[in-house]
Amino acid sequence: MKRRLWTFIGVFFLCISVCACKAEEKKEKELPKPELSEGIRGEQFGIDKNINEETIDNYLGREDSVYRDMRMLKDPGNYEAIGGDSYLSGFVKGFEVIPYPYLVNVTGLPEEVGETYTGKTLYTQKEDGKYVANYEESLEILEYYFPKDKKIFIMCGGGGYAGMTKNLLVALGWNADNIYNVGGFWNYEGKNKVDVKRVHDDGTVSYDFWKVNYHDIDFDSLTEVSHEE
Repeated sequence: MKRRLWTFIGVFFLCISVCACKAEEKKEKELPKPELSEGIRGEQFGIDKNINEETIDNYLGREDSVYRDMRMLKDPGNYEAIGGDSYLSGFVKGFEVIPYPYLVNVTGLPEEVGETYTGKTLYTQKEDGKYVANYEESLEILEYYFPKDKKIFIMCGGGGYAGMTKNLLVALGWNADNIYNVGGFWNYEGKNKVDVKRVHDDGTVSYDFWKVNYHDIDFDSLTEVSHEE
């Protein structure tokens, strides 16, 4: 009887120990606070010093985080002129694509790029820097794609759209310490690259956009806000 009792006690504490270990494994490692990179990467683009193209592989798959790529499938801007790609030629595994040009009118692009998308947007940034909602659902859509109770990792082609997205979110009430501008896919050389661009034997190029977890916005289904004074 005593042997059975001690066996039961041993099994009980073993189960507690195993459960405690699993709980510890699930607990996410604490992230460093966002910190700007030195030079133009930080000053102009707002790319993070600690979590960027070189280190993002160490922070993928976190349950407390969401991962967003801000590029269009085909951007009207001429990004080839600055060494980039107007097409979404690939992405980092786990990142979902939400085009920044659909969120707010784009300003401040390099002159060589020219104009990007000029259609409907959730917000308009005025000359004074303030963001004005164009639809009643604009904030709800942002909160859905960029949940405030999560860590938010943002990237794009070169880092510009990602930095602009962080500026938008912070201006609308998001906590800046929860948002990381990871930088640009064009500089990513990690192990989680998903290729979208396909070069065929005859030299022609096609894009496997079916691989992309892409979020479009149906503006026609939204309720416009009147800005008339």
